[in-house]
Amino acid sequence: MQKKNSFKNKQNKIKDLLFQRVSLPRLRKPLLTGRKQNKKNNNQKGSKSKSCCLSGFRALAVVLLIIFVSLIAGFLAGTFSFVYFYLLENQEMITVEQDSDEGTAGYQAQTVTEDMIIRAVEESSPSVVSIIITKDMPVFEEYYSNPFGDLFSIPQYRQKGTEEQEIGGGTGFIISQSGMTLTNKHVVADEAAEYTILTNEGKRYPARVLARDPVQDLAFLEIDKEKLESENKEFSLEDFKPIRLGDSEELKMGQTVVAIGNALGEFRNTISVGVISGLGRTITASGEGLVETLEDVIQTDAAINRGNSGGPLLNLKGEVVGVNVAMAETAQNIGFSIPINRAKRDIEQLETIGEIIYPFLGVRYVMITPEIKEKQDLSVGHGALLMPADDGQSAIVPDSPADKSGLKEGDIILELNGKVVGLENSLVNLVQEYSPGDEIELKVLSEGEEKIVSLVLIRWPTE
Repeated sequence: MQKKNSFKNKQNKIKDLLFQRVSLPRLRKPLLTGRKQNKKNNNQKGSKSKSCCLSGFRALAVVLLIIFVSLIAGFLAGTFSFVYFYLLENQEMITVEQDSDEGTAGYQAQTVTEDMIIRAVEESSPSVVSIIITKDMPVFEEYYSNPFGDLFSIPQYRQKGTEEQEIGGGTGFIISQSGMTLTNKHVVADEAAEYTILTNEGKRYPARVLARDPVQDLAFLEIDKEKLESENKEFSLEDFKPIRLGDSEELKMGQTVVAIGNALGEFRNTISVGVISGLGRTITASGEGLVETLEDVIQTDAAINRGNSGGPLLNLKGEVVGVNVAMAETAQNIGFSIPINRAKRDIEQLETIGEIIYPFLGVRYVMITPEIKEKQDLSVGHGALLMPADDGQSAIVPDSPADKSGLKEGDIILELNGKVVGLENSLVNLVQEYSPGDEIELKVLSEGEEKIVSLVLIRWPTE
């Protein structure tokens, strides 16, 4: 019984101990819960801080990534653009296929520009011709006379008939399938001479002057079919390849051009390359007994030598943009060409009416420049100042429309039909917009007063 009681006592003690171990945590739970709550609050605050930091780092990373990607894209775009334009404009290797007698590979052009020059020359050369000028010249023989007996003889000369001789040459280019050839007027100025067209293939064709431009230094030749028939020579339209005509109004300063001509009258189809170095120039040219003022001409540094007169000035498309006309003898690499659009007017008239006609006003003048304004003490800075020519010819041509309208030396033509006369719009260019028989109005400054003068243009005199 005692044993059972003692066992129960021990069992109760164990229960008490278990109760205490289990209850102890329950008694301390509020205290522990408060600390954990504080810890939890602190953890939540820390989490919020960490979240804010993480958001800031992410935003910074995105910005840096955008900057990095932009730099890479800009670098790649710049590199691509540099390589593209460098190859295109400067060092792109282009293979030019050229047939040779041996059948070997042709020359490889080193740049795009060089390739374009080669192609322009190859396309245009068959249309460029040499113009040979021949004339019957007296032939002299030497003989001796003895006016003092047998003491001594005196050599003398006497004419022994005439002989056809080559006296000059120039250049031209074929503009129609029939063989019509454009050249300079001063090349074919001698009406007593005979002219022969010599093609690039070495074929010769007798030619005659079809028309001479009364204003511009331009002239046109055609094949003399009658002479060919008399010489029993065959003639085929397939022998001629017309050259392509461009638009001289589209020319730009610095543009590359190619001049082709019969240099020095000896070296056929000589090529020279340069750029457009000036536009709208006014020059006074002389040669072959002619002295003329050329307005609105093209200036180029492509070499234009003697014999090149009448040859084409080409753009890189192989189109004619000018007719080579003169060179500056006192300077190097300064040549001049007549804009091809001037010749187009003549070609159109030859095709429609068979002749070249111009309106005629009948004045001699100089365009007013800042230098002329200061030198002449003028009150205006633009216009055409009527004054005598250098050779003494009067400013007003007798019996001309200008003479009949009362214009006189010293007057300044300011406007023509409302268009201002100036360096960019010369008087001759404005007059050529009209035809003989057209009535025009001129605003004129005469003795300090402006007035309107009306007159009717006539046809340009042949003499």
